[in-house]
Amino acid sequence: MSSRIKSLFKDTVIYGATTMLSRFLGWALFPLYVYQLPSPADYGIVTNLYAWVALLLILLTYGMETGFFRFSREGDGRKVYANSLRTLGTSSLLFLILGLLFVKPIGAALGYADMLRPVAMLIVIVAIDAFTSIPFAYLRYTNQALRYGLIKIGYVLLTVALNLFFLLVCPWLQRVAPGAVDWWYEPGLGVEYIFLSNMIANIILLLVLIPYMKEARGGGRFDWGLLRRMLHYSLPMVLLGIAGNFNKMADKIIFPLLFADQTFANTQLGIYSAGYKIAVVIVMFTQAFRFAYEPFIFQRGKEGELSADEEAAAERERRITYAKAMHYYLLSAIFIYVAVMCYLDLLKVLISPAYYDGLRVVPYVMLGEVLFGIYYNLSLWYKLTDRTYWGGIISTLGCLLTVAIIVWGAPHWGFMACAYASVVSNLLLVLISYFLGRKYYPVPYRLGATAGYLAVGAIAVGLVLWIYGTMPAMWMRLLLSTVVFVALTGYVAWREQLGKAFAPLLRRLRHKAS
Repeated sequence: MSSRIKSLFKDTVIYGATTMLSRFLGWALFPLYVYQLPSPADYGIVTNLYAWVALLLILLTYGMETGFFRFSREGDGRKVYANSLRTLGTSSLLFLILGLLFVKPIGAALGYADMLRPVAMLIVIVAIDAFTSIPFAYLRYTNQALRYGLIKIGYVLLTVALNLFFLLVCPWLQRVAPGAVDWWYEPGLGVEYIFLSNMIANIILLLVLIPYMKEARGGGRFDWGLLRRMLHYSLPMVLLGIAGNFNKMADKIIFPLLFADQTFANTQLGIYSAGYKIAVVIVMFTQAFRFAYEPFIFQRGKEGELSADEEAAAERERRITYAKAMHYYLLSAIFIYVAVMCYLDLLKVLISPAYYDGLRVVPYVMLGEVLFGIYYNLSLWYKLTDRTYWGGIISTLGCLLTVAIIVWGAPHWGFMACAYASVVSNLLLVLISYFLGRKYYPVPYRLGATAGYLAVGAIAVGLVLWIYGTMPAMWMRLLLSTVVFVALTGYVAWREQLGKAFAPLLRRLRHKAS
């Protein structure tokens, strides 16, 4: 395994641990919200508003993170950092001021004219999130993965602690020592306290990141020419980001609008969301890989450092490395996919039996995420060749297909339409990106091995589904599923010749033992 692949693997592990812990802690708030909020409608408001947060963040960051990585490789990374920080700082401040000035019409447009305080807090949250995206990108660029992880985890822990304080501790204090909180705490405002927790955590995060913002001081004067080039490169990412995120948020935004009976729609959406949360393991892995992969693909020597022949050789080596990264991503994703399916009986204890019907979406949602990860690997061609407009076009096509499948399929298949849409739209992204990549930036992907592993993974999942459909006893299902997982592990070890790779280590261990 090359040193660059090892570096990618190490960063993926760190980002993966950070993402998994952050996601797990965020997931742990789900039962808290369900039990402490006055009604399911309140949880629906939280879900809907946070779906809008994701889309607003794409607009407010306008692709500058990727632009920062792209232009930092060409010259002074600190100068690019300073330009990016000042630009996003200005736009975020402008959004904050205008958003708070026009909070009433914004709240009315979102359907929350009588809940302006959560909308105002949402505006503050989005503004800070957008601005702090560049300091976090700088930590990734400078390979400070551990520091990045510690700050992220600390932020999530603080958010969780504040939620627990407002939703559990304060109601308890009202019962046992009312004088301690009655003068300021208003029961029944759970939605507001959720957003207040997030806003306080964001403000503290902003203060924590100030030392890393100071590193932009060495970036010199603001460079308008650099900004124009960055925007020319990055703005297509806005369309890409909106389309890509809308692919993931369409169910939460569109699905409830397709039914006249809102109670039925919200119930179906809740069941689907619970099943989606079981599949969040593969989502976390894909996100962790993405965080490590983007700075990885832009880490190359500055122009002029190598001769033409040396640069050509280095470019060939880079393309081989990209192919290896795809290979290892796919192997890891298949393992996670099959493991989740094998032990679904154990994982489903995380949700209430009332939501078990949503488990039907798990294999489809995970397959959609695996395909999205493959697409993300393939998408390096338009980033490295400065054809980012293709990313916007491809993502828009996928987004339109997602919306079409959900709108047409929901009346026929219910929430399963959302799961089917994830698979079909991400498959379209993979196919388009692969064939365009062959034209503009060919990479020697191991297509035979990829097809073989996908086939073996599909067979393993098929066997597990058959086991779950025919074996009534849970212990029998777990036993046979474990046999399938062990068989898959053995096959991969044989194909990858892992025995040879670990032979020196085993010899050293035997030598020490003797």
